[in-house]
Amino acid sequence: MYGVIFMIVTVTINPAIDRTIEVDSLKRGSLNIIKRTVYDAGGKGINVSKTIKALGGKSIAAGFLGGSGGSMIQKALDGLGIASDFVWIDGETRTNTKITENDGSLTELNEKGPFIPQHKVGELMEKLGALAGKDTVFVLSGSVPAGVDKSIYADITKMAHSKGSIVLADTSGEPLSLALSQAPEIIKPNSSELEEYIGIKGASEEELISAADKLISTGIKTVALSMGEKGAVIITDEKRAKCPALDIKVSSAVGAGDAMVAALAYAYENKFSFEDTVRMCMAASAGAAATAGTKPPERSFVEELRKQVKILYI
Repeated sequence: MYGVIFMIVTVTINPAIDRTIEVDSLKRGSLNIIKRTVYDAGGKGINVSKTIKALGGKSIAAGFLGGSGGSMIQKALDGLGIASDFVWIDGETRTNTKITENDGSLTELNEKGPFIPQHKVGELMEKLGALAGKDTVFVLSGSVPAGVDKSIYADITKMAHSKGSIVLADTSGEPLSLALSQAPEIIKPNSSELEEYIGIKGASEEELISAADKLISTGIKTVALSMGEKGAVIITDEKRAKCPALDIKVSSAVGAGDAMVAALAYAYENKFSFEDTVRMCMAASAGAAATAGTKPPERSFVEELRKQVKILYI
């Protein structure tokens, strides 16, 4: 399905320490007893790098880090053997709090993140430009912090394409809209992100699939639409498939989308067929949802889940 072996570079411009709290049932305005708290090095691209590592692949994590939180993330990545090339800033890397309940419900309390001076954005662009080449896949994930223009992912995509690189984008709102103008090869919106892009709140599955088809017609090669408990739809310029969600016990939905992004990048790098790519995406995502916090699923668990994936061509 794909050509040469690639180097994967994940870009996280708004990383975080992920603090995942487990409660039986969240009671708003009342006392809640915490059953367990898990701390992870997080931010969407960093989660992607961790999952790629768990799947047996390699990547370089890039972006911005600052303060004690940044040091914690750097130490965690070093401990996992994940290569990195971050720009260090004066501000403090944020902490995001995720509250999970027994029924699988997830409440997220995310900090905005530190202000990033423009000269630091320029420093990051220089680093990414040095990594760019015809054998590079850039994974662009997550929100855009203060001080960074909403066009950052579009700018990186344009630069990457000028050097023959491939881009996988996973963001939302204006950064997504602007990035799509540069036709990244692969995108992974969820239902709400695609609804916002097309301007139809509560869009039907048919409307979402139609929107994905239109994106393919603009030059995007793969659209992986994650739909939570409804499963996922993966469309390329050659094939279209819908997959029901796997039957798992959800521990934390945090990181499930990032695991799918990691699976897409890993499959691209390893030249998987369409069908094997779909199976890996569904299994990695389900495995992440069944794993506490934002820790990636074990490769052995993903392999077991791959056997459960049902591919329905549409």
